[in-house]
Amino acid sequence: MAEKMPPSPGGGITPLQQMLASGTGAILTSLFVTPLDVVKIRLQAQRTPFSKVLAAQSVPWGAQPATWKCFLYCNGLMDHLYVCQNGNGCTAWYKAPGHFTGTLDAFVKITRYEGIRSLWSGLPPTLVMAVPATVIYFTTYDQLRDYLHARMGSWNHYIPLLAGALARLGAVTVISPLELIRTKMQSQQLSYRELRVCIQSAVAQDGWLSLWRGWGPTVLRDVPFSALYWFNYELVRTWLCRQAWLDGATFMVSFTSGAISGTVAAVLTLPFDVVKTQRQIELGDSEVHPVTASKPSSTWLLMQRIRAESGTRGLFAGFLPRVIKVAPACAIMISTYEFGKSFFQKLNQEQQLRGL
Repeated sequence: MAEKMPPSPGGGITPLQQMLASGTGAILTSLFVTPLDVVKIRLQAQRTPFSKVLAAQSVPWGAQPATWKCFLYCNGLMDHLYVCQNGNGCTAWYKAPGHFTGTLDAFVKITRYEGIRSLWSGLPPTLVMAVPATVIYFTTYDQLRDYLHARMGSWNHYIPLLAGALARLGAVTVISPLELIRTKMQSQQLSYRELRVCIQSAVAQDGWLSLWRGWGPTVLRDVPFSALYWFNYELVRTWLCRQAWLDGATFMVSFTSGAISGTVAAVLTLPFDVVKTQRQIELGDSEVHPVTASKPSSTWLLMQRIRAESGTRGLFAGFLPRVIKVAPACAIMISTYEFGKSFFQKLNQEQQLRGL
């Protein structure tokens, strides 16, 4: 039964159909997970002034500046850095007052008094950044996995690990300049013409590599996460299919496998996530105050600093919020993607039968 699990090269669908399936998964994941982050941010904002929310949430090892000009929005699928000048440049929903007693109460009151659309505030930047990144990532993974299966044999268990790492490395490299450009536009409210001049000036001064600032910490977190995620996903999916005597993964098998593998990968890569958050904040703050911004530390030095100030536990700060967001996001994304691929496979088979 389970011996039929390794996919055949191409999977019976075209790269365009893979893109459509992954894009649909990214949209559905964003739609589901964004309200959870909106509620979380609103609950935090009522307990702590806006300028201090970020310090408490994203930099858990102490000694933060008195005010912060950046806000890290993370919905489990992708991170987005909002830059606010003196707390005034942010979307209104971040600062909207509220008296909530808990998560459920926040859901009810936001829906009742502000409308249900408020639960999806901040969705546009998620879709603009997450959808193309996810399309590149998932499509590249499938193409690489099938290619490696054809070259190295169908039963090499390390193929998903290698394909996942390479696919994420490519996606991060492509998206990194877009994230930097978006941060600049938010921090300085530049027109497209002014942005082009700004980018040309930066490239002339520091070279093309200046567009990939912050790439290193992102790779250190996302590439190991991707490698672990796909390695565990393929193992868990195969095991569940074997236990249930299935020839192929069902929607629930994919959903469960995605949740389990996402949780494991999120926990093991959490120290890199803590460091990446700090580096993102430094990047955003330097866009607002380029003269006074401190020079970013290396990833290794930041990890040493966290461990010295907060112990090993400091490297795993934010464990529960990360798992709560990543696990359902991974489960929804992969199950929707697999469902979409199955749909296109059946569609292609039907079209081939009609053509006979």
